[in-house]
Amino acid sequence: MSLDNEKLLWMYKTMLTIRAFEEKAFDLFKRGLVRGSIHFYIGEEAMAAGTMSAIRPEDAITSTHRGHGHCIAKGGKVNLMLAELLGKATGYCKGKGGSMHIADLDSGILGANGIVGGGIPLATGAALAFKLQRIPKVCICFFGDGASNQGCFLESANLAAIWRLPVVYVCENNQYGLSMCVKDSVACPNIADRAVAFGMPGVVVDGNDVIAVYEAVSAAVARARAGDGPTLIEGKTYRWMGHFSGDADVYRPKEEKEEWKKKDPIARFEKMLVERKVMDAEKAKALRAESEKELEEAEKFALESPEPAPETLLTDIYA
Repeated sequence: MSLDNEKLLWMYKTMLTIRAFEEKAFDLFKRGLVRGSIHFYIGEEAMAAGTMSAIRPEDAITSTHRGHGHCIAKGGKVNLMLAELLGKATGYCKGKGGSMHIADLDSGILGANGIVGGGIPLATGAALAFKLQRIPKVCICFFGDGASNQGCFLESANLAAIWRLPVVYVCENNQYGLSMCVKDSVACPNIADRAVAFGMPGVVVDGNDVIAVYEAVSAAVARARAGDGPTLIEGKTYRWMGHFSGDADVYRPKEEKEEWKKKDPIARFEKMLVERKVMDAEKAKALRAESEKELEEAEKFALESPEPAPETLLTDIYA
């Protein structure tokens, strides 16, 4: 599938911004400024960039506890996201959601979710609403290998297939659900193999290849938009860091981590773009500097933002 240079550069810049955001968030965490824990997306950037380049601005997504990359690629503003991590009133959820609950309905970000698999029924429900209202939108549902074993996934996928809902289930298989290796929690070779039981296509892609992700999601989105129902896509990828910011990460072999780091999705894509003369080394350096500057400005915004006022303690809550 052909991609113009503008979209290719958008993908690359988006991946750089995601990585820069996570590095900045980790720095702020180590300085004791972040409220709560962070689940870093470093190493998985191709999944978010490739997926989001295949949908329209008006389409929707549901995210996960490891959701910063999804939000950035969908159009989330890094200054408002950092402010949310710092518990500031200027954050997307006014400082009340934190890292795992960023949402922006105007951008089609229906919410990240601290509950494993929690976004799956929400995405399926959104897709049902689109179909009932005859709105030509698609909902992308991100979840991890651990969530693929949740009952809500099995029930949602079954209904989506029966009703031919415009939803694409994107499983980011980063090989571990917390400390549980996917080989110990899933018996079949691929999570996408489960799609046949629902009566929908199942596709396995290299989750560190942004072009492969884009092509798989594009085909699934076209199918969903045409009224042919859902697709289950499994992107095989790897998180570079522990499950969360306080994880000692002693359960993964050092050799395994080093092997996956050699498959860095950003370095790999940069090499391809340079070889195809989409950009040169100077352009890559400039885009990297641009992302880093954007995050420096976002940090300043977040640090200077006010704390939520005490009188707002009981506002914007559901229970």
